[in-house]
Amino acid sequence: MHLRALEITNADNPGSERNGVRLRLTDYGVARGFDISGLYIHDVRGGDHKTVSGSSAIHIAVEGTAKASWYDGLDIGDNRIEDVDREGIYFKSTFSRRDLVGGQQDPNVYPGEWTPSTRVRIHHNTLKSLAGDGMKLDTTSGARVDHNRVDGFQLRSPSANAGIWTFNTDDTTVEHNEVSGGGNTHDGMSFDADGASRNTVFQYNYSHDNKGGFLLICPYDGAKTIGTVARYNVSRDDGARLVQNCWGPILGTEIYNNTFHNKERIPGYLVQDDAGSPATTQHELSIRNNIFVSEGTGGYAFKNPAPGLSFDHNAFYGIDMTRPDPGGITADPKLRTDFRLGAGSPALAAGAVIENNGGKDYFGNRLKPGAPNIGAYAGRGLR
Repeated sequence: MHLRALEITNADNPGSERNGVRLRLTDYGVARGFDISGLYIHDVRGGDHKTVSGSSAIHIAVEGTAKASWYDGLDIGDNRIEDVDREGIYFKSTFSRRDLVGGQQDPNVYPGEWTPSTRVRIHHNTLKSLAGDGMKLDTTSGARVDHNRVDGFQLRSPSANAGIWTFNTDDTTVEHNEVSGGGNTHDGMSFDADGASRNTVFQYNYSHDNKGGFLLICPYDGAKTIGTVARYNVSRDDGARLVQNCWGPILGTEIYNNTFHNKERIPGYLVQDDAGSPATTQHELSIRNNIFVSEGTGGYAFKNPAPGLSFDHNAFYGIDMTRPDPGGITADPKLRTDFRLGAGSPALAAGAVIENNGGKDYFGNRLKPGAPNIGAYAGRGLR
């Protein structure tokens, strides 16, 4: 099925459940070969509905209870989405029940065994002025989200929203995207690995000017989030926190070789653990080889830091670091305005060696053997 080169609006009866495009499988089995491209979708005036039917510009739904259904081969690319209430691109499936999701979604509403859509790619889309989320992946395996621009989300919704996020997914790669304009702090982050997200990789992305912050990791109510990696990303003027954890088990999380530069907006927290975190919550959160540069005062505190939070070989400049950071530096890393390192930077070849590091930096430079640079740039110091 090919849907191409159309202009679509849906502004009648504002506040009801409205979509620009809606794909729908109901007790169908596998549906193969969908291409949605070149659309201009705007002025979709839906309500604040985050459900299987929902309100969104492009809505990918799997429904029913009798026959497991999924998409195999779904390409959503080169679309322009503007002024939508509430979702930009949204996935939801009733065949999504597995132990990893716990009670985070109602098994009476989503009763089917987890049956993920496969060979999903979302790429080269531009999304602006969204009431709620930019993109939400749900019940997929091996999806790739790349080269998208999200500019202005969480603008008109009282619910929690993020720029690009995963829920109940396996092996998602989110790369080469630019996300900005998160409208408030609930959640208002560029990226989110939510409940039952397993092996989500956020890499080579540019996040900036989001009121909520950079990254949310958010299981709760019996769900788990496992194997999240955030590497070789650049964040500029994100706040109110750079990283936030919810209270459920967050296992095997690695945040490494990112560059954070804050000048206009100083985050209150570098890491914020949810205030309701029980003492038994299991968090495994490693923060290594990152650059944190502040040109303001205050901020960068730690709220309820879990015992599993660890730092090593980071660069903190303009920040009073209050936790141990073995191998870290506090001297000026000579971070340039283009996020590369200047000649003589103490961050050059000063990081910890990390296996399976993706092979290249934010700028496309190949990673060489031995100690890497601290931060998202792997090249030589520049004059």
